[in-house]
Amino acid sequence: MRPFLFLLLFALGAIAAGLLVGVAPLFPVDFSDPIYRAILQLRALRVATAFTVGAGLAVSGVVMQAVMRNPLAEPYILGVSSGGGLGAALAIATGLSLTFPPSLPIAAFIAAFLTLGLVHLFASAKGPPNTYDLLLCGIAVSALCSSLLMLLVSLSRNHQLQGILWWMLGNTQNADPRVLSTCAAAITTGLVAALLLGRDLDALTLGRDMAHHLGVNTRLTLALALATATLTAAASVGLAGLIGFVGLVAPHATRKLVGSGHRVLLPCAALAGGAFLTLCDLLSRTALLALKLPAEIPVGVITALVGAPCFLLILRKAKA
Repeated sequence: MRPFLFLLLFALGAIAAGLLVGVAPLFPVDFSDPIYRAILQLRALRVATAFTVGAGLAVSGVVMQAVMRNPLAEPYILGVSSGGGLGAALAIATGLSLTFPPSLPIAAFIAAFLTLGLVHLFASAKGPPNTYDLLLCGIAVSALCSSLLMLLVSLSRNHQLQGILWWMLGNTQNADPRVLSTCAAAITTGLVAALLLGRDLDALTLGRDMAHHLGVNTRLTLALALATATLTAAASVGLAGLIGFVGLVAPHATRKLVGSGHRVLLPCAALAGGAFLTLCDLLSRTALLALKLPAEIPVGVITALVGAPCFLLILRKAKA
């Protein structure tokens, strides 16, 4: 219970920092000022986007690591990121994202699920898929989608290229509240589904044979777990683009605090992932203030710069 309260307070502190700190500091509080309220409203939308995406990636990472029985597994291991990126890039390149802004996350969401379907189709060509076949097919399909994405980037015009690259680096700006609410609902649904699968996920970490002897329907559990992980990852990708390391670092760090029981690990990882990405987003929009540069760093760059050393530190401690 104490680790959960600690993570809850940490998440609330990250949200408060994201709301109050920025180019225009919102402390002390002054709701009577209309400019203050307008800035707070815009910042609240961005903080909500960052927290939702971070929580979704963390939940997806926990489920993927349980299914693959691999601590290095992460939300994009089955090509979800590459497929979602390709779908979003198509929406930008065709101009559909300008005429109908919600088409960008919708295209990313649909493409991510189609990618998972393609991976599952290839992996089950000779019978029920196992994690090894899923992993190999995921790598192959991910490489194919990445190649098509790079081809699309090379053929895009300058203004399209900037939009595609900015989205690929992670972007929590200008989120549509309707899209945010839809993606948040999808991520919440994924979290609830993962919690219902908690005991089965605990068994899967022991191996499929052991889980089967414990009475777990491994084929059904595997399919539901993959669908859940893809749902949360696809919603995150559709909302904010390709953001790495959150789904890898947050589950590891949380597991050190609360253990491996998924019914506790999942909500705690969601809090940790949301807080982590919220703080990274805060850093992305304030890091260049010291240099007085009117620009910000893509949040995906910040998560990589912060997440990679953290992950190496976690691995070092695990070997000690």
